[in-house]
Amino acid sequence: MAASGMIMQNIFIAKQYQKNSHFVNQYRMGCSSPYMSSMLPFQGGKFAWDGTTSMQLVNVSKYQRTSVNRGLVLCNAAPSAAVPTLEKADFLKLQNGSDIRGVAVAGVEGEPVNLTEPVTEAIAAAFAAWLKDKKKEEASRHLSISIGHDSRISAQTLQDAVSRGISSVGVDVIQYGLASTPAMFNSTLTEDDVFLCPVDGSIMITASHLPYNRNGFKFFTSAGGLGKADIKDILELAADIFKNSSVEAYARNKASASVKRVDYMTVYTSNLVKAVRRAAGNIEKPLEGFHIVVDAGNGAGGFFAAKVLEPLGAITSGSQFLEPDGLFPNHIPNPEDKVAMKAITQAVLDNEADLGIIFDTDVDRSAAVDSAGREFNRNRLIALMSAIVLEEHPGTTIVTDSVTSDGLSTFIEKKLGGKHRRFKRGYKNVIDEAIRLNSTGEESHLAIETSGHGALKENHWLDDGAYLMVKVLNKLASARASGAGGGSRVLTDLVEGLEEAAVAVELRLKINQSHSDLKGGSFRDYGEAVLKHLENSIDLDPKLRKAPVNYEGVRVSGFGGWFLLRLSLHDPVLPLNIEAPTHNDAVKLGLAVVAVVKEFAALDTSALDKFVQVS
Repeated sequence: MAASGMIMQNIFIAKQYQKNSHFVNQYRMGCSSPYMSSMLPFQGGKFAWDGTTSMQLVNVSKYQRTSVNRGLVLCNAAPSAAVPTLEKADFLKLQNGSDIRGVAVAGVEGEPVNLTEPVTEAIAAAFAAWLKDKKKEEASRHLSISIGHDSRISAQTLQDAVSRGISSVGVDVIQYGLASTPAMFNSTLTEDDVFLCPVDGSIMITASHLPYNRNGFKFFTSAGGLGKADIKDILELAADIFKNSSVEAYARNKASASVKRVDYMTVYTSNLVKAVRRAAGNIEKPLEGFHIVVDAGNGAGGFFAAKVLEPLGAITSGSQFLEPDGLFPNHIPNPEDKVAMKAITQAVLDNEADLGIIFDTDVDRSAAVDSAGREFNRNRLIALMSAIVLEEHPGTTIVTDSVTSDGLSTFIEKKLGGKHRRFKRGYKNVIDEAIRLNSTGEESHLAIETSGHGALKENHWLDDGAYLMVKVLNKLASARASGAGGGSRVLTDLVEGLEEAAVAVELRLKINQSHSDLKGGSFRDYGEAVLKHLENSIDLDPKLRKAPVNYEGVRVSGFGGWFLLRLSLHDPVLPLNIEAPTHNDAVKLGLAVVAVVKEFAALDTSALDKFVQVS
């Protein structure tokens, strides 16, 4: 990349400083976000690694030509037994599709910290350099990048590291603090000088529903989220920056940058409120009298109760886990998780509420529960959203991921009169396919995964859990405005006729990468060989039939149900989904898979073996 040779520029010094307890106390006290305003920007200087234990960032800055001021930039730093030597491969291991994810906090056995502050600074500097390269025709003006984070315990430390990395490249930093992923993308579109919008790029610090010790980054421009190829480029550039962090080229970087803080979430939530009011004919409080409880799972979604529902007139008593807590003490913030869904369902029933809403950690996924405790997640959420969207856009194509049910296809196409395109797993894959269809003339207005990621054409194809729930609220409000009323019954009626399997399971068949059967090959090649063998074997079984159109893995119908065996997007795992009308039928499908894959010695089939025996 052209920018890589010019932006070596930032970063890092590790220096041991353990003898002075007074300094250590100052170090701990200084590690909060307010110090960042005065410490940034960095304007030149030389950086070098020195030290072997605790890593602290030392800035030798040349602010004036005639004198050199030496000072410490105080920051938390992940403890390390030795100064790390990281190659491009180490950085590329942080890629998770179109996101970056790693271990940011020590304490979990077998999970060493790899998302350190120096690594984070390099990644942030690389994104800023990548952005400057993309916008080089606008070189006459300062670019700006907004930063937000969810409730994770490493969020503040990483926010400060990201700020330093961006600032070192001469790009302005705008910190939002606790925010949602959808809000970060929207900040690239909003036109509001008071809130310093639009920004040129945005970084959300999050690892979705993963455990407390993980964290990561999602990146946005006004064109949407970055793709896999972009993330790979940024990580490779980050590795170069990290490797060359002590070169004299840094001294040539004279760009200045600033750090500001903005409460952008007030803009984002205000727009959600306006959307519901418009759907109800500009009524000020279209949800007045509705009792709606929110479960934020101690993530970033607690704002939805007070900032969205209450201004619309809804009663929100009984809402739970709204307080940010990065240890997630109550349940995993994940609309797919059974414990999480049980928690919101119980809250709805206990409070006799009309509706329950649950978000994941960074609010790009969501689910709902009606007044009777019926869940709208996975296939039911897709059915609900399809019904709403097809009322507005008859005949449109609904794009979903590969693990949706046969009953959902029948519901969308026979009951709703739409088209169902079942595509690859991964929210970016689903969204990109919907965008592609529109470019070819096939109308598509909804791209949605069973995980709860849902994106609408009207909302710039952003997977936004809050906006998804706004569409649900719109239905409630418009029904009341038209005199239909009936609480959440209007939602329940929309999914009437959806056929659901009595048995639905997902089993994970792990590939042992150290097994001799791989013969030095990759787990991906091995997994593909398993799938190819399964596909060939199915052709010989008259009781089974391969799906005529399929874009991922091997999907097969039989015994009144279906199974899908596919290769995980990122992990050495072959997930197996089975749906069937009875346990016996599900076992028969499972046995068909066992008979074929048992000869692959590196494949751990214990979960499947247990299912076909116990079921």
